[in-house]
Amino acid sequence: MSVIEQNALDTHTLRAPAKLDGCAIHELVRACPPLDVNSLYCYLLLCEHFSATCIVAESAEGEIDGFVSAYIPPGRPDCLFVWQLAVHERARGQRLALRMLNDLLSREALHNIAFVETTVGPDNAASRSTFAALAQSYEARLVESELFPPALFGAQAHEDERLLRIGTLKRA
Repeated sequence: MSVIEQNALDTHTLRAPAKLDGCAIHELVRACPPLDVNSLYCYLLLCEHFSATCIVAESAEGEIDGFVSAYIPPGRPDCLFVWQLAVHERARGQRLALRMLNDLLSREALHNIAFVETTVGPDNAASRSTFAALAQSYEARLVESELFPPALFGAQAHEDERLLRIGTLKRA
């Protein structure tokens, strides 16, 4: 993609979420199946307590078109676990998911991150493609393994959640 083409796609402001974004994030996730929709309270907590490891993409019109929720797992300061990644249908095809992940990883507070982990269903081609591109951009391996098989979800019908682990990230 040329610089001109990339600049044409840079129509979103990428920033840490604020608690005022909680409702819009909740609606965004609701509009992005097959993502699991958590309670509004959960998104408010993510915005309030985990804004350093989460990111939103806000359009020029003030719409929240993208969201990444992530956190550093306890006892693993070199790992960023990406919990949810959502891009509204109106903003797809712009590599917004990858731009949000790269912007998040460029934050000074996350400079020690060497690994990115996430879970992805076996049929989620868009997420798999995004994380493969992230691994490639950091010259890192992407390893897939079992984490949450369907049986762990009990009577709730839920597909397999496979762990994708990217690392070691090569930083400039």
